[in-house]
Order: sequence, then C-alpha cells, then structure tokens
Amino acid sequence: MNDSEVEAKDNSTGAGPVGPAFATATEPSYAHTLFYGPDGLRPGWGLGFYVLSFLLLQQFAVQLAWVRDLGDSGLWSKMLEEVGDLLAAVIPAIVLARIERRPWRAYGLPARQAFGRFFWTGVLWGFLAISLLMFAIYEQHAFTPGHIVLHGTRLLRFAAFWTAYFVLVGLFEDFWIRGYSQFTLARGIGFWPAAIVLSSAFGLIHLGNKGEDWRGVLIAALIGLFFCLTLRRTGSLWFAIGFHAAWDWGETFFYSVPDSGMVSPGHLLNSSLQGPSWLTGGSVGPEGSVFCLFVVMLVWAAFDRIYPRAVPLSGPK
Repeated sequence: MNDSEVEAKDNSTGAGPVGPAFATATEPSYAHTLFYGPDGLRPGWGLGFYVLSFLLLQQFAVQLAWVRDLGDSGLWSKMLEEVGDLLAAVIPAIVLARIERRPWRAYGLPARQAFGRFFWTGVLWGFLAISLLMFAIYEQHAFTPGHIVLHGTRLLRFAAFWTAYFVLVGLFEDFWIRGYSQFTLARGIGFWPAAIVLSSAFGLIHLGNKGEDWRGVLIAALIGLFFCLTLRRTGSLWFAIGFHAAWDWGETFFYSVPDSGMVSPGHLLNSSLQGPSWLTGGSVGPEGSVFCLFVVMLVWAAFDRIYPRAVPLSGPK
C-alpha cells in the first residue's frame, strides 16, 4: 500500500492526516513565578502591599476623624480615628485573603470566637495583671488612689466610652501587628523570628507617645511578645485583644494613671504617683516601673503553664 492509499484510508475513516505531536508548555510565566511561590503569593509582596495600603488608608482615616471638632475635648475624634485605624488594618487583609485564597481565621480573628471565651478570659487576666502592678507600686507607698471624681451618669458614660475605645485599640493594634503581618512574615522567616521583629516595631511605635521613653518601649515590646505567645497557644488573637483592652482600661480609667506616657481625661480617680521613676515609671506611667517587668514575666509563666500546647493558626473556626 503506497502513501496515497494510506492517506485515503485515513480520510475515509475520519482520522485525518497524522502529524507530529508537540508537548503543551506547562512552565509558569516569569511574572507568575516572581509574585507567586509554592504556597501562594510570596510573603514579601503580600506584606509590602499590606503595609502600603494600610498607611494610605490610615492617613485618610486620621484626616477624616479630625476634619471637624466633635466636642468632649477631642475624645469622639479619637474614637473615630480608632475606628478608621481598624478599618485601615482590616480592609487590605480582606483583599489579600481573597487573592491568596486563605480563610479569614488564618489571620488570627476567627469569627466564631468573636468576644467569646478567649476574649473574656483575656479581659480577666488583663485587669488582674494591671491590678497586681498597681498594688505592688501602692505597697511601696508610690501610688495614692485619691478619691472618686466621677459620679452618676457621667461615671457610666466615661466607663462605657473607655470600654468601647480600648476594645477598638485592642482590635486594631493586635490585628495590625499580629494578624496578617505576623502570619505573612512568619511564612517567610518563621513564627518566633517574625514575632520578635514585629514586637520590636510595636515597642518602637510607642516612642510617638508624649512622655514615653526606653523603659516603656521595652515593656511594650515584651508585652507584644507575650501576645504572640497567646496567639501561638490559642490559635487566635481574642485572648490578646481582651487582655490588651482590660489592661489599658484599668490603667487609664480605673486607676487613672498615665498609659504609655499619655494621660487622658474622663478618669475615675484623682490618683497620683510619687517616688523614683524606676518605681513609678515616671512620665511613662506604671508600664515604665521595674515591677511591670516582673508582672509580665509572671503572667508569661502562668500562661505557659495553663496553655502548654501550640494550636495551628488556621485551626480554630
């Protein structure tokens, strides 16, 4: 059978002429390889986009919060700014979660745990911790509670205001530093190296507070590391958020002392601190006291004993 007969036979059976087979190209493009690795968007690109987006949105939020005087010595503008800061931290993370195809709980805020057991346990721990610190300073005759200066509806109004405000502070700061940022940087360099880097940054950011100094920066960084431990052991940020909110509320409103160098209006007592700065914390407040270091170490040891095992960040739902 010659070639023409073979071709005629192929055409009659509908097979068509036989040609050379070429392998389909399966290698990803250079652009895809540049931006994506084996486990999705590369950490450097994700973190860079997150930080840049946050800074742009936060700048807009601050301008919007203070565009007009909302009264009460700027307290409502502070509240609005905190809401804007939280949105500036959350919105880019939502976008990146869709790009990276990751569940929201991977970033430490599982919705089903919102204001649940871990949060309220953190609230209890945070208030007890700040109370222990103030008691230690009081025992050294360096803290005078004074007397109550708020009464009736004014007391209730400021107590509620500072509760809402510091819950927002906890949500914003803990998610911003230990949410998407911690998860993504940990993908690149590991959990604890990322925790050290970000907790150090968290401490240094406090230098922007009036009255802050190196002692407050150090304690803020150590507390940040403790919050990373709670994230590692519980699989979420809710314990840290509750602790953070209760600590700040107790310091600012209940005990009415400087918080990271800042003194706020609408506090419960006309308390005062007196004595050497190593004992009272000076302009920093109790967070600059040497006793604060011991309290953080004690809380760390207690938490490590009660919650001994790490939980995957994407585990809780």
